[in-house]
Amino acid sequence: MSSEKVRALRDSLVGIQEYWESFEHDYKPLVAIRYERIIAKSGRVRRLLSEPGSNSSNSTIVGARFHDNGKSRQHVITHCISERSLKAAIEDLSGLASCIDALGEGEITSDRLKWINERKVSFEHLPLSRSAFSRLVVDVCHVERFELNVPEESIEETSMVTLYKGTGIDNTEFLRELGVAELNLRTYDESTYLLTPNQYRLLYNAAPQLIAMAIKDINEIPRDEILGDECGCGPIPSPGSEPWVGVFDTPFDDRVYFSDWVKATVEVDPDLIAPGDYSHGTGVSSIIVDGPSLNPGIDDGCGRFRVRHVGIAAGGKFSSFTIVREIEKAVIRFPEVKVWNLSLGSFLECPENFVSAEASALDRIQVEYDVVFVVAGTNDGDYSGEKRIGPPADSVNSLVVNAVRMDGFPCSYSRKGPVLSFFGKPDVCYYGGDRDQPMYACQEPGRVAMVLGTSYAAPWIARKMAYLIHIVGFSREIAKALIIDSAGGWRQSNNPRHLGYGVVPKRIEDILSTSDDEIKFVLDGTSELFDTYTHNIPVPVAHDKHPYYAKATLCYFPHCERSQGVDYTSTEISMTFGRLKGEKILPIDNNTQDFEGSFTYEEEARQFFRKWDNVKRIAEKNNPRGRGKDSYENGLWGISLKTKERLDESFGTGMRFGLIVTLHAIDGVNRIDDFVQRCSFRAWIVNRINVETQVDIFNAADQEIEFE
Repeated sequence: MSSEKVRALRDSLVGIQEYWESFEHDYKPLVAIRYERIIAKSGRVRRLLSEPGSNSSNSTIVGARFHDNGKSRQHVITHCISERSLKAAIEDLSGLASCIDALGEGEITSDRLKWINERKVSFEHLPLSRSAFSRLVVDVCHVERFELNVPEESIEETSMVTLYKGTGIDNTEFLRELGVAELNLRTYDESTYLLTPNQYRLLYNAAPQLIAMAIKDINEIPRDEILGDECGCGPIPSPGSEPWVGVFDTPFDDRVYFSDWVKATVEVDPDLIAPGDYSHGTGVSSIIVDGPSLNPGIDDGCGRFRVRHVGIAAGGKFSSFTIVREIEKAVIRFPEVKVWNLSLGSFLECPENFVSAEASALDRIQVEYDVVFVVAGTNDGDYSGEKRIGPPADSVNSLVVNAVRMDGFPCSYSRKGPVLSFFGKPDVCYYGGDRDQPMYACQEPGRVAMVLGTSYAAPWIARKMAYLIHIVGFSREIAKALIIDSAGGWRQSNNPRHLGYGVVPKRIEDILSTSDDEIKFVLDGTSELFDTYTHNIPVPVAHDKHPYYAKATLCYFPHCERSQGVDYTSTEISMTFGRLKGEKILPIDNNTQDFEGSFTYEEEARQFFRKWDNVKRIAEKNNPRGRGKDSYENGLWGISLKTKERLDESFGTGMRFGLIVTLHAIDGVNRIDDFVQRCSFRAWIVNRINVETQVDIFNAADQEIEFE
């Protein structure tokens, strides 16, 4: 790194300082740092742009996005700092340039820095101390430049506009000063407002750098493509104590044959509802209640479910601003519902550098209320195969479902992921019908419609999630992990952008059962410390070898910050799983990023080890020679789950996780009894899962008891 580069960085900060000094309003300066590549938390600036009394600038981060320079992606991270800190950063860079000239003849390398520190070179007449010099060299070595963010110049439709947080002024009062009348100012949270194009123009002309993000509010719902219909459906018995599944959709037609199974409410203005607005929501609920009767070829064995149906959209459109409020109200109102199906989607593509307002709301609600949303992956009416999934399918915590044909290939209308250039969406896929092989759903009294769409794939997964949670008794974390684990099998998906981890099996028993040559166990716990681990898993040994190859799937529901842009999830749980050798776990996926002395670039850690993703799936490749692995430490294996925070606040403390582990015997021998016995000897409490028994328990628990 040269002193010339440092002086160029200083000059760019001086320009930013002059911009904010000329700014008419009393806002704390916003400074964006463009790094040379995607940068890990440990590689970001710490001393520069930090506030007095703090040893890190992490607390001043208010946004993050990716920039594509044509060769690679770069992190652009925005800080909100005081004028004092901005001035101090300029002085630090001036001092750093002088020190590099004096100590390194205009150039400083890692070897030269090491030599300076080891030889205790004197800093007596230099503007920085040794520690400050070393810290600043590390701070700026990966910085390409400092800059001001440039938002969209104009919008054409009413949009949800988010302003940067922490800028030291009341955003609502500021908008009023600009001429946005109080009666016309609608707020979603402390920094997000519903603005018309004229209101946005007022804001842009006065303070463009304060705009963090903007996304169209009124979303058009793609109309279902109805392929035909048939007469007759039903009959159906009366509901009993079946579990509830929630549905957010267009209103429900209570004249259909299964209406006794549905408790419906409408949260939209009745004057806006047209006769055709009932078909979509009614069809989705018909799959959840009676899908196997309507589609015997994909009977899942889950039975029937009761539905809490909440109508939140009509007229072919829905407002993000309104919909997020109604969803949270319903989740609070119906606490008996743990699984909510959301098959509404937008024509729009998901934003590239931040999640939609709807997705952000779903992620927050799932963290706060212990529910799970199953969300349709949205449809591409142009059948291009290239369109990105639309809101709210960019919800990271939700289980997002795309559609496949019966042969397992993507449907003609499938859209693709990922989200924020990184998060794997969709999660899984399921049968949703296509033009030549439709799905059947009841959309109006007395008739069955031939339909297609991710709207009709998602309810099948909602049924399975409800079965796993309510009937079998799993946590939502374990249930989600089981769904993803079953879809992934032992191979990586050949088309993750459209299919996610893969196609979920039709039958619920195929998700819950294992073959005789496999051992599957689940771990359900909370992350209380930096490292949650066990070195005490007694995997069976044969001839001093472990005759197994393994896979594991981890799921958790982290706190998310929409204002952080592409750095959306606040908590990371990294997973290390494998044989124990001494105190060291030999990871089955060769993931050494948490090992002392190892180094992994941030982009590689994200790509290969899913760092910061809330779903981790690792799988060993089958050994074609059928050889086992060497056994160490009495045949013990270990699991280590390390919890890391992106921000200064500890959101991960007490966060639940679900882990599914499967061991496949290379020699085909069934050793499950040996495994259970060895676990019991080591004080593990082992509970075998018997689905038939769980069903009997559920049915018995919901019987009414009359006391004499």
